[in-house]
Amino acid sequence: MAIALLETPLHEWHASHGGRMVDFAGWSMPVQYSSIVAEHTATRTAAGLFDISHMGRLRFDGSGAAAFLDSVVTRRVADQQLGQVRYALATNDQAGILDDVLVYRLADAGGGAYWLMVVNASNRLKILAWLAPRLAAAKEVAMLDVTDDWAMIAVQGPRAIELLQPLVEAPIGPIKYYHATETRIAGHGGIVSRTGYTGEDGCELMLGARAALGVWQALVDAGATPAGLGARDTLRLEAGMPLYGHELNESIDPLQAGLGFAVDLDGRVFPGRDILVERKAKQDFPIRVGLRLEGKRAAREGYAILAAGQKIGEVTSGTFSPTLERPISMGYVERASAAVDTPVDVDIRGAATPARVVKLPFYRRPKS
Repeated sequence: MAIALLETPLHEWHASHGGRMVDFAGWSMPVQYSSIVAEHTATRTAAGLFDISHMGRLRFDGSGAAAFLDSVVTRRVADQQLGQVRYALATNDQAGILDDVLVYRLADAGGGAYWLMVVNASNRLKILAWLAPRLAAAKEVAMLDVTDDWAMIAVQGPRAIELLQPLVEAPIGPIKYYHATETRIAGHGGIVSRTGYTGEDGCELMLGARAALGVWQALVDAGATPAGLGARDTLRLEAGMPLYGHELNESIDPLQAGLGFAVDLDGRVFPGRDILVERKAKQDFPIRVGLRLEGKRAAREGYAILAAGQKIGEVTSGTFSPTLERPISMGYVERASAAVDTPVDVDIRGAATPARVVKLPFYRRPKS
């Protein structure tokens, strides 16, 4: 008997407005409405609107919450100021990546502080199981999974703030990148964070599930273009952002993935920390690179990367970039072939296609 897919608070809107629904990590999600390229381009040039309610949201309270979170992620978070958001990794004892997460420290209406961890939909149950014994041993910390109670919406693009501000009580402009605040959104309590997964400016909103439809429709009416998982993937790939299950998994560590900025080793203890210390000293592991390919054929996940006819790595993600109008890919290669401008080939269905290692990201938004 088939297991019913989970549905976000906006599921009926997607299904009734042309969303092509697919199974994504056990959730029924729109992969596209019109076309991936049109939704991608709308986000780069104006504003794209994404339902990301499938992401897991875990709330932590108590005087021990800061120390607890600091002990389970790769990045120091205990010193976060109110309103700060930090990107971090959860790793296993072998330093493999269990998930990449965002950690928020927020002030509530009463002036108290609490923490949020946003995790990938595909990893929520795994992270909950991984946290359970650690929480049982922790002092003065309580966790609540609020995924089902809240919705999460991303508004991304050069017009995102303009379209969103009329709905938000707090001024959005002063909110710095990777900062967040509790405020009222269309009259409902919620959280606005200056974060995203597209390479564009914009915000991610968290609010009660019942308030989501009104906010979503108001943004559509204001001119934001609904966009699905397809455009979200091409946008994040152009922005050089890793995706769990592609660039990140339990056999890859944060240093290989080029995420050393999210790893604080000194004076800390977290799962896999000592292994990362050893690997950082040796620097003998394959690393993530960007590739620009010649021609029009995109390299897909699993395609071999070659040097002098020999396999030196493998593609993890690839697409034809709507913005750059050429094929781009990310993958892992041996360090000797990882320098920018190194020529390589990618085996695309038996044909050696010339490519070149390039600096990530492939795309950076124009400075305003």
